[in-house]
Amino acid sequence: MGIERPGGVRYFHIARELVRLGYSVRILALHPDLPNCPRRRYVQDGVEIWYVGQMHARKSGTVPVRFNALQLLRVLIGSTLGMIWGILCSPADLYHLGKPQPVNGLAAILALTLRGRRFYVDCDDDEVRSNRLTAEWQRQVFGFWERLLPRLAAGVTVDSSFIADRLRRGGVQTMAYVPNGADLDRLRRLQPQVLAALRESLGLINRRVIAYAGTLALHNHPVDLLLDAFGQLAADFPDLALLFIGGGEDLPELKRRARDMGLADRVYFTGQLPHESVHSFLALADLSVDPVHDDDVARARSPLKIFESMAVGVPIVTGDVGDRRALLADGAGVVTAPGDATALAETIRGLLDDPTWLRSAAEAAQTAARHYDWREIARRWLKVYAVPALSNNEALKQ
Repeated sequence: MGIERPGGVRYFHIARELVRLGYSVRILALHPDLPNCPRRRYVQDGVEIWYVGQMHARKSGTVPVRFNALQLLRVLIGSTLGMIWGILCSPADLYHLGKPQPVNGLAAILALTLRGRRFYVDCDDDEVRSNRLTAEWQRQVFGFWERLLPRLAAGVTVDSSFIADRLRRGGVQTMAYVPNGADLDRLRRLQPQVLAALRESLGLINRRVIAYAGTLALHNHPVDLLLDAFGQLAADFPDLALLFIGGGEDLPELKRRARDMGLADRVYFTGQLPHESVHSFLALADLSVDPVHDDDVARARSPLKIFESMAVGVPIVTGDVGDRRALLADGAGVVTAPGDATALAETIRGLLDDPTWLRSAAEAAQTAARHYDWREIARRWLKVYAVPALSNNEALKQ
């Protein structure tokens, strides 16, 4: 995916830190809107970026456009050939696949395995359940590559203990635990006067703000839970506003729901933003929320929004699923029952009524974020290239 998309942020920031450590890094990526891509090859912060194909959906604005079956087949063939070409033009000491998916998986096997070259793979999601796959054959194809590639790889990076445990049960041992992180240098440069102007432009003066930063796609980001929870809080907190930061295919549906609930004047939508702008909007919040169901999609994730919220000193509320309780163990936020809008509302209510907690949690969040600076994350990433097979929980301990 493109490095400016939320999922591509992980790979770009790790690559940038590897460059700072003395490595040369090239990212072969799929662009969200290839026909209108202004630069297909360029260097950013020392990282070479090559766009070699189109993503599985066109994402040129706030709401993505899905291809029909024939168009999608053409895109997949073209992107796979583009990825193979990119690999053949990129002789390297190490090859690391971002996500075990069909396009880069097939390209790696054809261009690397058949030439006797080994590769590594990053597993940062439940690929079958997190993608919008409408047909059983699509789920079978994604599941096949999700199972196969980690077994063929020389080593695997994972961003959650859930994925690590699942892969270990499947026989994968060479593994490094690499959660997501935050760009602390950029976040420290946020200017109070800029934030004040942004708050005024949005009409958030004298309002307390709950924020969600991420994709607005209900099939794997149940932000409707947050909207329903906000509906339960609105009457008791007349100064409270809800800010959705980001775009996605369900943004029109969420806007409709907000209107139907009579909350259109208190629920704000930024639409799709350049990722470097997200932090400024997130910093306006008193609380950020990561709403989740109790399912494998949530267990498999290391939510970028949690780390970036910590970095800007905004406490987090999320469901008690996967690694989230451990991530917030230092007091940067609280967990609540997943998939329950009423429990989410009551948790938020208690925190809004406790300004002392909000202040201490904001300080704890910024302290905790120091452990997840992208520099530290890149060093964890490097471990998979050097370590022998790890057993039990050794990978996670490192």
